[in-house]
Amino acid sequence: MKTVYYFDSSRIEETGYCAHTLQELICEIQREQGKAGVLFLCIGTDRSTGDSLGPLIGYKLKEQQVRRIQIMGTLERPVHAMNLEQAMELVKTCYSDHVVVAVDASVGRQDHVGCVTIGKGALRPGLGVCKKLQAVGDIFITGIVGGYGNRDPLMLQSIRLSIVMRLADYICESAFLVEQFLENRAVV
Repeated sequence: MKTVYYFDSSRIEETGYCAHTLQELICEIQREQGKAGVLFLCIGTDRSTGDSLGPLIGYKLKEQQVRRIQIMGTLERPVHAMNLEQAMELVKTCYSDHVVVAVDASVGRQDHVGCVTIGKGALRPGLGVCKKLQAVGDIFITGIVGGYGNRDPLMLQSIRLSIVMRLADYICESAFLVEQFLENRAVV
């Protein structure tokens, strides 16, 4: 059974716990599979508030010019249902020695809205809105933006931007801490 870790994005002071969990998973996969780099594959579209989490995170990480983490999927160049296959071909060609951290918005239990989930294994983008897309990533990060009672893709249009921004800030802060961990490990 897959272990999934939950973090409450309203507790920004706890991003260190999230970052530590993510770093542990990255290091574990690097040891097991002999991979050297880290790629954040940020999935979603800027055309839907609820589905903009991935590209927003990619944009924020690029703006901060992270050095030890590669980014694919931004507001300017999103990775979404229509180009996911091509993106995965690029990952195989250019980032085969990287741990792929797939980042996407998700739906979940109503009391989990606003939570970040992290776990080892692939992410199934679009599952919450009945899309059948290929599984991607070695590690997944999701931000739960809405409840899964409604599987209508239009539901993502009515997600509050404040929820998406809070999740993006939390995930980005955690990624910045992971970047520092990776920098420190490279120096040692």
